Amino acid sequence: MAKVELIMPKMGESIMEATILKWVKNVGDSVEMDETILEIATDKVDSEIPSPVGGKIIEVLFAEDDVVEVGKAIAIIATEGEEPAASPAIAEKSEPSVEVPQPTPAKEPVKEVPFTPAPVESMPASASNAPSTTTTRFYSPLVKNIAKQENISNADLETIQGSGSNGRVTKRDILNFISNRQSSSSNGNGSLSKAAPTPTPAQQTTSQVASARNASTVSSGNNEIVEMDRMRKLIADHMVMSKHTSPHVTSFVEADVTKIVNWRNAIKVDFQKKHGEKITFTPIFMEAVTKAIRDFPLINVSVEGSTIIVKKDINVGMAAALPSGNLIVPVIKNADQLNLVGLTKKVNDLAFRARSNKLKPDEIQGGTFTLTNVGTFGNVMGTPIINQPQVAILAVGSIKKKPAVIETEHGDVIAIRQMMFLSLSYDHRVVDGFLGGSFLRRIADYLESFDANQSY
Repeated sequence: MAKVELIMPKMGESIMEATILKWVKNVGDSVEMDETILEIATDKVDSEIPSPVGGKIIEVLFAEDDVVEVGKAIAIIATEGEEPAASPAIAEKSEPSVEVPQPTPAKEPVKEVPFTPAPVESMPASASNAPSTTTTRFYSPLVKNIAKQENISNADLETIQGSGSNGRVTKRDILNFISNRQSSSSNGNGSLSKAAPTPTPAQQTTSQVASARNASTVSSGNNEIVEMDRMRKLIADHMVMSKHTSPHVTSFVEADVTKIVNWRNAIKVDFQKKHGEKITFTPIFMEAVTKAIRDFPLINVSVEGSTIIVKKDINVGMAAALPSGNLIVPVIKNADQLNLVGLTKKVNDLAFRARSNKLKPDEIQGGTFTLTNVGTFGNVMGTPIINQPQVAILAVGSIKKKPAVIETEHGDVIAIRQMMFLSLSYDHRVVDGFLGGSFLRRIADYLESFDANQSY
């Protein structure tokens, strides 16, 4: 009888572990090759894990909500021969910590079969910069990033009792530690208050993130109480963390984009016939952003403590709304190396796969700057929140016809022009008003000087 180990797959360069969300198949169930066995989650995406072989599940090595390292066996599948005595499936945990025994080695050889998981639900990218540490204890990039943002020392990390596999510190563990520390400090003498303090908005968000992941709706009189789904909880956590991390400043400019609107209206039919793609305004905005970043490279940075890390690659994220109402930010890597046609193809592809929940984990990480188009909702401007660990994010508003003063060789005239507001939110720790304002103005300059005679 051949036995095959189902291995926790590697979901991205910076991802070292994943959480088991749900076992679709249980011990004793038969599975076909490529049939989904379980669903897992990282801080990047949710994914379905298919069976690498056909057979019967004889052992499940981890329970739902367990955090498992990449490369570890999570189930055993028997592929042929007599049915072995099935090990009972691991019961649902009532406590966060479960000690999972390793399977007894079988006489038959156990082989590993590689496979590629199929992503099903995307979620926002989280900052993965980790604090330096000399400890030999393993911490996931997400845990280390939270520790860095909350100024938790390595010594304090060592004192946290982990509820994950082999004592691993999970996100829930470190959030509970932060909540308890805040409660302790609010009492003044370092001991916990007898009366629970009123939670701050940040603590409320922490509580929401640590709560049950299944969305539920409860009616109460004339009110409807809706539990956040898992993705919305992550978005809430990420947004609050950004506001706690960066002092936000927002600058605004108005740009005359009449040339761009007229050019697009004139060529959009031929462009689609020639390239098989619809051209939107987003790749044009993105091209102007990459040019401005080359002029002002200190916008393309991240911050670690008192260190500024200047990124050589220009990886532009584009915020996209999902059918669920949640938000995802797929990233165009090395966007400055693509021409307008290349940017159009990439923007359309990522937008389509974002809406279809088919993005890969690596496609929503590594961004160095983010562009969001609030004009698609009919908004004239916005004040977006920085997508950590970046230091700036650009919002472009809707394009409106307005009377504007035009300078000509014969004097000033008033004409109807296509006008658009641009707003830039930036991290005032490292981007001051001169840099942020100059960068934003340069983007507007590139848009206003758009070459309406360029080939495509």
